[in-house]
Amino acid sequence: MHLTHEHLEIQKTLKRFIDAEINPQVDEWEAAEMFPAHEVFKKLGNLGLLGLTKPEQYGGAGLDYSYAVAMAEGLGHIDCGGVPMAIGVQTDMCTPALARFGSDELKREFLAPAIAGDMVGCIGVSEPGAGSDVASIKSHARKDGDDYVITGQKMWITNSLQADWMCMLVNTSDGPQHKNKSLVMVPMRDGANGKLTQGIEVAKKIRKIGMHASDTGLIYFDEVRVPQRNRIGAEGQGFIYQMMQFQEERLWAAASCLQSLSNCIQWTVEWAQQRKLFGATLADQQWVQFKLAEMKTEVESLRALTYRACDLYVQGQDVTELASMAKLKAGRLNRLVPDGCLQFWGGMGYTLENKVARMYRDGRLGSIGGGADEVMLQILAKTMGIAKRPLKPEL
Repeated sequence: MHLTHEHLEIQKTLKRFIDAEINPQVDEWEAAEMFPAHEVFKKLGNLGLLGLTKPEQYGGAGLDYSYAVAMAEGLGHIDCGGVPMAIGVQTDMCTPALARFGSDELKREFLAPAIAGDMVGCIGVSEPGAGSDVASIKSHARKDGDDYVITGQKMWITNSLQADWMCMLVNTSDGPQHKNKSLVMVPMRDGANGKLTQGIEVAKKIRKIGMHASDTGLIYFDEVRVPQRNRIGAEGQGFIYQMMQFQEERLWAAASCLQSLSNCIQWTVEWAQQRKLFGATLADQQWVQFKLAEMKTEVESLRALTYRACDLYVQGQDVTELASMAKLKAGRLNRLVPDGCLQFWGGMGYTLENKVARMYRDGRLGSIGGGADEVMLQILAKTMGIAKRPLKPEL
């Protein structure tokens, strides 16, 4: 993937916005365990950054996916993991299937306001008993006239405490697990008064060891009535749509950590050059030099893999294998790089206000969310033909 002048201008615009509107507030938002998503998203929408790859007729820019990767990388300038993750949910996790398969009516009702920053969206897949095992979700929707009546639970849902709508994966029939699911657009709030939709309950705000600025909820659905016209695409195709959506989510996950990991290494280089011990600086120690050089090499390897996967995706190829590799590698480096850097900071690295320490906490999610490392390895074993079970076409 070659970063053109247009890619770089998007990143410059984003960095100016981050420096002026986000990073000065990050410590406050981390302490509050939430950031004002509507306010931030509206400003991003005004800059045209929430719909780079979405159709122009709904307010998007109609650009190819390389621009989404460039933006994801640019979000790495944010001094925490929670805010960029929340933005990524809006741009690359809860909207791709809607943009690709949703009706014109649905796109005007939900996608256009999301691109403009007037609505906050979330993606409802994970449940208390089904995370990486998407096929095992229990939430269901029964038909009643022209409506679906939805009952179930969704857990670990980013943005859900502030969301205006959820792109929700539910069982809409009793058929085989991979053919009985649909994606349904569920309004979370009454547009007139902002109150939760009847039957929806925010059961719990989940406290986490990291990603503090990102709100994460356990949501209950009790006989929630939604028009069947809110279904995205064909009934029973939701699992396939979600697997397609995961390709973009996993590429985004890999791209979003490139800049933040590079920053982590650079902060540590600067610290090591200043830190004095045993009559020299920390940076004078060969072990420190070699370790930092090795970490930077790993990050650049991830960049090359992610860019290659993006190139092929833009060409229309199936990048399930490469996207899974990139997601796996990103999760591992989100653990190894901050941990290795933190060690060089000594006691200062163990303080809450240290940015490397924050990356250490936030980055741990990378090997869990969006499909755990073990799921990525399972997918890769299947694509390589060494797993006992053949790869299902929808994976």
